[in-house]
Amino acid sequence: MAGLQVPSKHLDKFESVFKLSRKTFDYICSLVKEDMMVKSAHFVFANGKPMSLCDQVAVALRRLSSGDSLVTIGDFFGLNHSTVSQVTWRFVESMEERALHHLQWPSTEAEMTEIKSKFEKIRGFPNCCGVIDTTHIVMCLPASDPTGDVWLDHEKNHSMVLQAVVDSDMRFRDIVTGWPGKMKDSLVFESSNLYKLCDKEERLNGKKVEIAKGSEIREYLIGDSGYPLLPYLVIPYEGKDLPESKAEFNKRHSATRMVAQRALARLKDTWRIIRGVMWRPDKHRLPRIILVCCLLHNMIIDMEGEVWDEMSQSPNHDSGYHQEVCETVDIEGVNLREKLSLYLSGRLPP
Repeated sequence: MAGLQVPSKHLDKFESVFKLSRKTFDYICSLVKEDMMVKSAHFVFANGKPMSLCDQVAVALRRLSSGDSLVTIGDFFGLNHSTVSQVTWRFVESMEERALHHLQWPSTEAEMTEIKSKFEKIRGFPNCCGVIDTTHIVMCLPASDPTGDVWLDHEKNHSMVLQAVVDSDMRFRDIVTGWPGKMKDSLVFESSNLYKLCDKEERLNGKKVEIAKGSEIREYLIGDSGYPLLPYLVIPYEGKDLPESKAEFNKRHSATRMVAQRALARLKDTWRIIRGVMWRPDKHRLPRIILVCCLLHNMIIDMEGEVWDEMSQSPNHDSGYHQEVCETVDIEGVNLREKLSLYLSGRLPP
């Protein structure tokens, strides 16, 4: 690629440096070109050479994918660290504007039907539209930060929450971020637009599926015990020594939830700026960086047709975090879970 300032020893390792293919890199360049090149002469290398579009995109992707400091990235490319910061931020702003079509709720019945079919093939859940999960972006805040306590989560880390609904191909379909770690998963969900749409029956309101004579299953999501049991959100059974049908349900439920756990783990592993502990981030800008990392995650799936090998991908995206438990239970959710449990254990009458 003409003009891309990458040391020659890295040229044969393009994907390992930038975490995506040249094809996807070129596509991203085409998306952000108009925004990145508005004042391109403003950005120059230490030797005075103007930065090309490819140079700018490479710098931003390296910053997001490595998580290295501005100084380290600057040394790698031969740039002033303030230039790295400005280029990265211009890229983030452009991606927010130009790439949102890569993160959308399924827009057609055919698209949703394919997702449901793939979920059913995992461990048998019929009419399942997605898995919801939450991860924490851990931060190191200055001791003088007056809002520090708000960001302190249940594991005593300062963090920002990312809630995501993931489809059967590990693609993000709905995200919420920006909330402080102190907020429980259930409260983050209940504060989301997704919750409001579901409550108004404007989402997860598609075709029901007959699983036995006179017994239908509506569209729903599955989530862990940190979420409420609702008419459209199914969580596992609590307790030990469960009856066989409930224990089997929980095993299948857990295996299906792995899709979201692996997606979030892959997100953090690929876009390492949000992995580990972020040093004193701008809490107003951080949600926008998280969004762009999610957009890039989806782009790789959309552009490269890649569904990552489930067996090789660790599901651990929140190391050291214990499972929260939400006590909220809706009777319609109880009935839906019971139907699913009987169906999956083969105990529903034909």
